[in-house]
Amino acid sequence: MARTSLLTAAAAVVVLLVFAGLRAATLLGAGAGGLVVTAAGVWWALTHRGAWRVLALVLAVAAPVLVLVHYIRNHVTWIFVLSAVLWLAAVAAGRSALVRVDRPAAMPESPAAPPRQPFLIMNPRSGGGKVGRFGLREKAEALGADVVLLEGPETVDVAGLAQEAVGKGADLLGAAGGDGTQALVAEVAAAHGVPLLVIPAGTRNHFALDLGLDRDDPAKALDALRDGVELHIDLGRAGGRPFVNNVSFGAYAEVVQSPAYRDGKARTIVDLLPDYLAGHQGARLTARVGDVAMAGPQAVLVSNNPYGMGDITGLGRRPYLNGGVLGVIGVKVAGAAQAAGLLRGGRSAGLTRAAGTTVTVDADQPRIPVGIDGEALTLPVPVRCEVRPLALRVRVPRERPGVPRPRPPLDWRRISRLALWPRRSRRGAR
Repeated sequence: MARTSLLTAAAAVVVLLVFAGLRAATLLGAGAGGLVVTAAGVWWALTHRGAWRVLALVLAVAAPVLVLVHYIRNHVTWIFVLSAVLWLAAVAAGRSALVRVDRPAAMPESPAAPPRQPFLIMNPRSGGGKVGRFGLREKAEALGADVVLLEGPETVDVAGLAQEAVGKGADLLGAAGGDGTQALVAEVAAAHGVPLLVIPAGTRNHFALDLGLDRDDPAKALDALRDGVELHIDLGRAGGRPFVNNVSFGAYAEVVQSPAYRDGKARTIVDLLPDYLAGHQGARLTARVGDVAMAGPQAVLVSNNPYGMGDITGLGRRPYLNGGVLGVIGVKVAGAAQAAGLLRGGRSAGLTRAAGTTVTVDADQPRIPVGIDGEALTLPVPVRCEVRPLALRVRVPRERPGVPRPRPPLDWRRISRLALWPRRSRRGAR
């Protein structure tokens, strides 16, 4: 695959040189310039309102259109389409080669006997009513589980329900709801050493995704009650509160605090982001993880184990949840040029990635908005985030989709070494 990647990349360059000749460099520059202008236009649209936002959006759309018109007038469209197809094939083959070498070890699992007294908490409103639509309560009770529905309009002490159930002899706790509910039950399960059953009945179910569960049919998670295996994973804490996915600080955390956010998320984000991204509103943050310090980032994301590095920001999936570290991503964009630089991914000056067992976020205000597993809170500073390695036992079905292999960052030097010296490269990877 590495050799195929190099040959296909070479073919993409040859097609340009042979059929476009000396114009190739100029035309490539036009394409790259169009991408940069589009990225800058999007940034200006996010940081301005009114007529300036409209003009920025027009610029972001017009740039690639003008590049395409330029290619058509020079009768080179087919050349660049063919070259782009070859280049995409080279990237796909290169990633495939790196995935085969960098294949991470799967999270170890151990056999688990069926629980004698499982206790499940279900939110019938979560995920647009998945509890009722998939008949989760009836199926769980048929498998011997005691089920409590969060039906009332008043706030329910989820952790208190779980604590009470353990006191009555529950040997497994489970939750069907969003990741915020999962975290509350997970904290109790970890404290008492009983396993957690995750039922993906929320909207996005990121935690279930990284556990390899079937998010399309949450009822399949109940198979763990009769034929399950057990994973030992990490659990995070931020400001004394548990989290299973991540904690967000800065622009996004500020926006979700708005009363209008729940009624119109997209409209509220577009309306409020300019002030936070431009630094006119919100606290000025500082974050520290180990020897890495971030001063004045517009956004900080702390995750229970790092996210993969195969896209621009790395915000895809976590290949493992038992690494014993927190992942940290900080974004600081001072203008359109740095916004365009985000296209470089992890090499961008506006993007900082780090990992460590503890992260401290401070600010120039006594309290700051924080999003913990999607739940909007306000916490006093400094906010200390920490990881509790292998603190949580999770019961999952033996048969499940599993976690796909993560996409590694594209590294042409490594691909070249794999193509030319495969044995040596594999030994080095191991």
